[in-house]
Amino acid sequence: MTDVAQLTDLRTQLARSNLAGFIVPRADEHLGEYVSEADERLAWLTGFTGSAGLAIVLAERGAVFTDGRYIMQLAAETDAALWERRHIIDEPPALWLKAAAPKDARIGYDPRLIGADALAKYTDAGITMVPVVANPIDAVWHGRPAAPAAPAVPHPLAHSGRASADKAEDVAASLREAGQDAAIISDPTSIAWLLNIRGGDLPYTPVALGFAILHADARVELFMSAVKLAGATREWLGNTVITGEPGYAPSDPMPRALASLAGRKVRVDPTGTSAWFGQTLRSAGAEIVSGMDPCLLPKACKNPVEQQGARAAHARDAVALCRFLHWLDGAPGRETEISAATRLLGFRAEVEGFRGESFPAISGAGEHGAIIHYRATPGSDRTLRPNESYLIDSGGQFVDGTTDVTRTIWSGPGAPPPALRDRFTRVMQGHIALASVLFPKGVAGPHLDALARQPLWQAELDYDHGTGHGVGNFLSVHEGPASISRAGRMVALAPGMIISNEPGFYAPGEYGIRLENLLLVQSVDPAATRPFLRFETLTLAPFDRRLLAVDMLSSTERMWLDTYHSRVEREVSPHLNGETRSWLLAACAPL
Repeated sequence: MTDVAQLTDLRTQLARSNLAGFIVPRADEHLGEYVSEADERLAWLTGFTGSAGLAIVLAERGAVFTDGRYIMQLAAETDAALWERRHIIDEPPALWLKAAAPKDARIGYDPRLIGADALAKYTDAGITMVPVVANPIDAVWHGRPAAPAAPAVPHPLAHSGRASADKAEDVAASLREAGQDAAIISDPTSIAWLLNIRGGDLPYTPVALGFAILHADARVELFMSAVKLAGATREWLGNTVITGEPGYAPSDPMPRALASLAGRKVRVDPTGTSAWFGQTLRSAGAEIVSGMDPCLLPKACKNPVEQQGARAAHARDAVALCRFLHWLDGAPGRETEISAATRLLGFRAEVEGFRGESFPAISGAGEHGAIIHYRATPGSDRTLRPNESYLIDSGGQFVDGTTDVTRTIWSGPGAPPPALRDRFTRVMQGHIALASVLFPKGVAGPHLDALARQPLWQAELDYDHGTGHGVGNFLSVHEGPASISRAGRMVALAPGMIISNEPGFYAPGEYGIRLENLLLVQSVDPAATRPFLRFETLTLAPFDRRLLAVDMLSSTERMWLDTYHSRVEREVSPHLNGETRSWLLAACAPL
């Protein structure tokens, strides 16, 4: 919850700067999903710890916005006496601000923490937006943590599959083809992929924070703190030009490098790059070309080495998952949400190549499973009880791949209620429909989203999140540019992409259901006149048959489940023994 003094101090700072309000996004300078402790300004000010949201502070009012995944968390973590809670889709922040702020109000924003597209929503609404040189929250956040400074380390070719120089040449060729002279690369995962490096600056995402300029001649200028670049890493970077610290003062290396692009065409991603870059480049006389980060698409299309790494990582992860699911059978009545998630992390920690979780595990028993991105805390943690559902959504970062898997489990010993079995089975049918589809090249994720929802729609039910997101290769568990979502970009799915398949259903106050595997996009027949694509399922873990209403399944759906479970048994059981192996054989038996 918010300390009232913090909000009062911020309002005092705004008044001194002649600002009627201030935008507080949940973002750092790279606009990514996860931020360091030093950049958790939204959490520090409001108490809200979700990974998507923003706050608007006015002299007399304040509001916090988030999407459907975090609405219940928002209500639990913020003080209703200080903050209005808003759904960011149903009531866009710019419209709220337009109605709530005084006429002709000057609203401050940090141009390093907001993209050009997001900023345009406020200016298009007729709001006077004022960039600040120094973030006023930083002036009142006493004891703010230091910026991260973990070392950048080489990511070897045995895992990356292609040399950095080859990647840079390919991406630079796309700039030349578009008539562009350079591109700003501000996404740390793009820099990690392009330069074949990894790091430890952010939780759950193994990156080193920095910025880069990719030139059309394939030169790469890297702006990264020197403390992250040891001699071995500098040698690994080879011809990459390490220009200096990523400061913002006009005399710092990065602004000077941007100034040298005067008269040049420079690509800037208006969604993923902070508005500061465009503003600085325009002031220098560069021509801004709005366009997607040129590394996003080639990074998403994993090469054969990365694909094989993903398969290997999922195969090893499957052993930990199955050991956990077997252990979970004895957990009700004696384990809690936190202890269960800790036990799963312990099983993963024993797996070769494990480097950490890919996101904080969502471990929700009963009614907590209905909170889409629930995070158990000491205050909310409760015992896993008999005869209720339990949702566990978790993933791992491995040196050769990233995993993300969700299972919904019935604790027993009694039978699940008929309504719960009905909903679970409809979610399972949607999962199978998406996993089995063949589709022509050129189809995008939004085209496929309805397949996973159809069984729920037939019962006038739905879920308030996308069906699938891209997944990186020992990088971000949420990777663009493709997704399976009604609101997603119309980016064609392509061979090598890894996408999640996670339909769900949520009954607030009762239970939540989500069933998630990761899928690898593959060509059906590359030589065909009209190329088609299919999905290869990477995740290997049984679904809980106790929750299935088998009579609702078609013969095709039963065959899919039996085939999948047969594969899980065949590939995982040799790595298990004793009771765990016996449990898996029973869990994977034909329906």
